[in-house]
Amino acid sequence: MVDMDAFFASVEQHDHPGWRDRPIAITNGRRGTCIITCSYEARACGVKTGMRLPQAYQLCPQLLQVPATPLRYAEISTTIMATLATICPDIEVFSVDEAFLDVSCCQLLHGSPARIAKMARERILEATGLTCSAGVSGDKTTAKYAAKLSKLSKPDGLKVIPPWESRAVLQDVPVTELCGIARGVGNFLARHGVYRCGQMQHLPISVLGQRFGNPGRRIWYMAQGLDPDPVQSAVAPPKSIGHGKVMPPNTTRIEVIKTYLWHMAHKVAQRLRRHDLCASRFYIALRTQYQGWLKTVETTAIACDDGQQIGRLCERFLQHYWHGQGVCQVQLTALDPHCDRQIDLFQQPNPHRIAVNQVMDRINNRFGSLTLASARLLRRSDMPDVIAPSWRPEGHRKTV
Repeated sequence: MVDMDAFFASVEQHDHPGWRDRPIAITNGRRGTCIITCSYEARACGVKTGMRLPQAYQLCPQLLQVPATPLRYAEISTTIMATLATICPDIEVFSVDEAFLDVSCCQLLHGSPARIAKMARERILEATGLTCSAGVSGDKTTAKYAAKLSKLSKPDGLKVIPPWESRAVLQDVPVTELCGIARGVGNFLARHGVYRCGQMQHLPISVLGQRFGNPGRRIWYMAQGLDPDPVQSAVAPPKSIGHGKVMPPNTTRIEVIKTYLWHMAHKVAQRLRRHDLCASRFYIALRTQYQGWLKTVETTAIACDDGQQIGRLCERFLQHYWHGQGVCQVQLTALDPHCDRQIDLFQQPNPHRIAVNQVMDRINNRFGSLTLASARLLRRSDMPDVIAPSWRPEGHRKTV
């Protein structure tokens, strides 16, 4: 596993030498108040990802707020993954700044796994000027945990956990420290007396299998350093394509809420068309200030990829589910997108809309997303897009 060190912050410090060795916090634009990530200098003062700026300033008065530049991060990520591919063809791009490599096929060429990890770190530094940490082990989960351990001591580290030592190393590690075991699964395991990885062997694998299926069975093996999941080079088909945006707190003006929803409708539609996909079921949600999420799933008569049609679903949602509550976030997701465009005898796509969308896509692909857009988006949010957590240099996940 190769994991970049404080990736976004490191990119900014590399591009702006005056910020090196200074505590910086990356936010979504200049008006953003939530810290996306921060430099190691800021972390030394107690600043953390997800922390609000006012709290961060109390811990680190000299903290420098830096607006995120997602397109630059995407460019660097592409370079990193291309560099890793020159070392080993069996690579799984796990996120914008992480990748798994199965080096079993190239050890005769490059040497031991530890030597290959060192080579990867050196080539990434040469190609980008950025440091990374690496974890080496016999399975993906333990390798990722090893990379995490290497960062705890210092950035630009390397940690090797031999496969025959994985079970012993993980013995006293809390199960929620492993990648893929979030609070929900952790609570389930706690109810069965499993708090640390070493306790997993006392829980029958069938208990996890009955509750979570095959992913549960994988978790049982993960906790014992035996993750069976192989490195997967191919990008899996998308299960959903969505966009969301944070709004000014307690927004009650319907025109503002409509603009945000229409903005998300056009972004989702644009991504569907980019990958030749369509969908007929759309999850639409508003996060209210005090009542949680208002949400529903709206359905179109035939699968579509048109922002106008999706936007009308959003307006219908507003009419039925929103009753003036203060809103702070919107979310729109196309569920089960697919490329099968089955034509209905009585419902035909509008050829005029298809032609308009094709022209818009050609212009926007050349000059930037939503350079040409519906007039109703003239007053859309000026907050910049953020890079998707699971961003990939190739395939349908390539989005900011």
